[in-house]
Amino acid sequence: MDVSALTAIDVHTHAETDGCGHYSLPENLRAGADHYFGVDGGGPPDLDQLAAYYRERRMAAVVFTVDAESALGHTRIANEAVVEGASRNADVLIPFASIDPAKGRAGVREARRLVEELGVRGFKFHPSVQAFYPNDRAAYPLYEVLEELGVPALFHSGQTGIGSGLRGGGGIRLKYSNPLHLDDVAVDFPDLTIVIAHPSFPWQDEALAVASHKPKVYIDLSGWSPKYFPPQLVRYANSLLKHKVLFGSDFPLISPDRWLADFDKLEIKDEVRPLILKDNAVAALGLTVSVVGAAT
Repeated sequence: MDVSALTAIDVHTHAETDGCGHYSLPENLRAGADHYFGVDGGGPPDLDQLAAYYRERRMAAVVFTVDAESALGHTRIANEAVVEGASRNADVLIPFASIDPAKGRAGVREARRLVEELGVRGFKFHPSVQAFYPNDRAAYPLYEVLEELGVPALFHSGQTGIGSGLRGGGGIRLKYSNPLHLDDVAVDFPDLTIVIAHPSFPWQDEALAVASHKPKVYIDLSGWSPKYFPPQLVRYANSLLKHKVLFGSDFPLISPDRWLADFDKLEIKDEVRPLILKDNAVAALGLTVSVVGAAT
């Protein structure tokens, strides 16, 4: 991957299908999320299609699925499938993995193998879908491995479109995704890079507080059009957190084209824009500005 040639790095995209008819979410939750985000229903792109989309725009993308097998009873998309797709498209795709914290020691072993043998560059957690508090000590052995191996952990925060509008919210509980829970993780694992995903409605101030206070905590801006960003988020992105805010779209639920068009209209300082669009991600992901391979 020639990082210097990229116009932007999207740190938040989803592998929603394995390309063989299996999806990352049960049908009711997938349909509900599509309705919430206004997705056209044509079906999500496979990893090769996703890569072609970003390649055409001279952008790179972090891509992951969500393993929530214990809470949802739904077979995950294999992390190996994400890695294989990213390896085929190493010029634009950066593979993250996802492991259900409920998998305990087996999950810890898998995490180590995925990084050491397959070149995974980070991990995605979705506390509301996986039904766990991020500061639950049962998840700590997993974080220990990530910190040791030097790969970041990206956590969903705030409200979620998954389950929104469904009876009982599809069983998804919002309480798990308060970003203040990540303050404990940042204290107990001070060398672990943590990315708080999304404007954290209704806990935006909590996310800003944690990211301002803890040196290794970042915020990605995915899941919302920039025109809906809370004013305090824009203010901090322009000042105290200008080196800790990351471009993320939530593709295919929100397209980078839509996100960037609205970002162009946002009152962000000219010198801050390249930080958000690429430079901060280079630092958070441990990339180099020259050339990096899929497993470096």
